[in-house]
Amino acid sequence: MDTKPVTLVAAPVSGIRAGCVFQNRKIAYNVTVLARPIQDGTPAAAEPETPQASSARNGLSVFFLSGMLMSFPGAILPAWGYHLDYDFLEVAQYFLALALGLLASVRVGASLFQRREVRFVVVAGSVLACIAFLWLAWSAPPVRYGWRVAGILCIGLSAGMLNSAAFQSISSVYQHDRASTVNLAGMLFGLGCFVTALLISSAFYVYTVPSTLFLVSLVPGFAAGLYARARFGKPVQHANKGPKEIWAEVRSPGAVLFTLLLFFQSGNEWSVAGWLAIFLTHRIGVSPDDALLMLAVYWAALLVGRVTAQAVMSHIGHGKLLFGSALAALLGCLILVATNNRFGAWTGLLLVGGGFASIYPLVVEKVGHRFPDYHPGFYNGLLSFGFAGGLLMPCLLSILAHWWGAWVVMAGPFLGTCLVVLLILLIWIEAKLTAGAAARI
Repeated sequence: MDTKPVTLVAAPVSGIRAGCVFQNRKIAYNVTVLARPIQDGTPAAAEPETPQASSARNGLSVFFLSGMLMSFPGAILPAWGYHLDYDFLEVAQYFLALALGLLASVRVGASLFQRREVRFVVVAGSVLACIAFLWLAWSAPPVRYGWRVAGILCIGLSAGMLNSAAFQSISSVYQHDRASTVNLAGMLFGLGCFVTALLISSAFYVYTVPSTLFLVSLVPGFAAGLYARARFGKPVQHANKGPKEIWAEVRSPGAVLFTLLLFFQSGNEWSVAGWLAIFLTHRIGVSPDDALLMLAVYWAALLVGRVTAQAVMSHIGHGKLLFGSALAALLGCLILVATNNRFGAWTGLLLVGGGFASIYPLVVEKVGHRFPDYHPGFYNGLLSFGFAGGLLMPCLLSILAHWWGAWVVMAGPFLGTCLVVLLILLIWIEAKLTAGAAARI
């Protein structure tokens, strides 16, 4: 068979893809190879991973551990027997302790970053989490709940330290692509949440509560050993804003709208995550292990939704995706409030998880474009107030549920999602008006 000469072109620069074409009369092959540097006719070895890439990879992995810690209160409540009684004021204290621990981590983390490297903070947070889980294993019921509140406080403190350190390590890639970076971090965070719910669900009738918590404590303990030898980036200095800077943000309608949107959206996500298992047992009569499994599915829906959102972001307008996600979450919350059977519960939690998945990354992207100084790893300025919703709303709903019943814990996210949809419309209108005013100038 007649053939044409074969041409092979190799690029002399690593990381550039070169095309090799083999042709004859009947068939053509298009082969893409990754070229490597050529020295004296011999391909050189691939370049080692850069410190920035290694730091970003290690920082992203911390979000998995952070997810396990942050989702722990919502997963452990049935194991502590709150699916049998209605003492929701104790539950409120657990969520309040988690919030106080996260707030305390702001000062603790800032102090440590001034004197220590990021790796030290990650290892310290992991060790503290391991100790907190062992403390909770000792203080499991029938020990008085006040001892468990102290353990949850330490869980919040360690989670806040890990969050700050993780955002410090991914600062370089975050500045390059905000939405994708936050989405990837959210995937790993959601995976950690999913693992916690699945682990406690699987061990519910197999191991005692102290034994389960001892197994959970092995994860941060093992992580501390790994992170002690890992590479992380240098701490990023970020000055706290004074009253003048915060007042300047208050005068910006866009900043205020984004702050309110973050407040309610964070509160919606964590209210559902913290209360879903207890809500299903009290409202529908689901067994606690099945309720925890459904909680794991909720986290899986968030995870799959973020993966899907990452894939379609380049093909669908971000505004349309944001608005559609909010409407799906709104419908899911409405179904959960109204349902009294498993089918409605499954439908509602899948819609809520899938709808919530892409809202936060898209909001962070818009915040980053409009306000370049905004960084999700620092709690300062007006926009940082938005994250308080995730800390305060589960606690507030616990108090309301004590007086009005468990149905309130899903009515809250429903109303919050309505406000999110309204705020998205207001943000869109404000952006149009701002663009029109700039064009006239």
